[in-house]
Amino acid sequence: MRKLIFLPAVVLAAAMLSTAVSAQDQGPGPGGHHGWHHHRGGAMMHELKELNLSDAQKASVKALFKTSHQQLKPQFQALMTQRQALNAATPGSPAFQNAATSLAQAASSAASARVQEEATLRTQIYGLLTDAQKSQLATLQAQHQAKVAAWQAKHAQAQSAN
Repeated sequence: MRKLIFLPAVVLAAAMLSTAVSAQDQGPGPGGHHGWHHHRGGAMMHELKELNLSDAQKASVKALFKTSHQQLKPQFQALMTQRQALNAATPGSPAFQNAATSLAQAASSAASARVQEEATLRTQIYGLLTDAQKSQLATLQAQHQAKVAAWQAKHAQAQSAN
């Protein structure tokens, strides 16, 4: 349970950092390939590196990620504080139940804030793109969705064979 609460904060921070870095790197990643990357922001964030962003666009994207991260940071710090309160309480005590309830509410609030902030961030980044980049992004996202659908079909077929 502890990992499930703390994980969104870690994933978000890692996604923001990795996407900001990959937005600066227009070439293939380590090992010379574009592997499967599962992180917040979905295909739009993953495909940014393939859009040949200008230096100004890269700087703007990096600034947007930094701002987004700073806006979410207080909520995730509050979530960690709630987690610590739960860990400090004795299981079965009223304090433990109160801490669990508070943590659940904080986790719900943090998840909602993360989704809203991600939507805002994607909208802001999309607004920085040229019409040609928006068109290329749509193509890249469609290709990504096709790959995911093919993987899911293959995975479902393998599961049914077992």
